[in-house]
Amino acid sequence: QVQLVESGGGLVQFGGSLRLSCAASGSIFSMVLMGWFRQAPGNQRELVATITSNGAANYGDSVKGRFTISRDGAENTAYLQMHSLKPEDTAVYYCYAYRPSPSPYNGWGQGTQVTVSS
Repeated sequence: QVQLVESGGGLVQFGGSLRLSCAASGSIFSMVLMGWFRQAPGNQRELVATITSNGAANYGDSVKGRFTISRDGAENTAYLQMHSLKPEDTAVYYCYAYRPSPSPYNGWGQGTQVTVSS
C-alpha cells in the first residue's frame, strides 16, 4: 500500500528557509506527478508546486522565484526548497502524488505544518 511520508516542516523566522520532503513509500512504480499544496486556516487548499516524472515544474504565483521543487524519480521522492519565507506562507503543507497506471494512485500525505514568524 502506497503511503506518502512528509518531513521537514517546522518554525522559521521571516526570510528563513526550509526544505520539505515527501517519499512515496511502498510504491515500486514511478509517480507521474508529485507536488505540494498548502492550506491555511480559513482558506482553501492551494497549489504550491508540482513536478512531473520528466522534471517539468509548475508553481503557484505566490511562491514563484522563492520555492523550488525537485524530485528523485528512482526513489519516488519529491523535495520543496523554500527560501525567503514570509508569514503568509504559514500553512499545513500537503504532499500529493498521482499515477494513472500501472497500479493507479491518487492521494495525499498527512500534512506538515510550516510556521513563519514575523
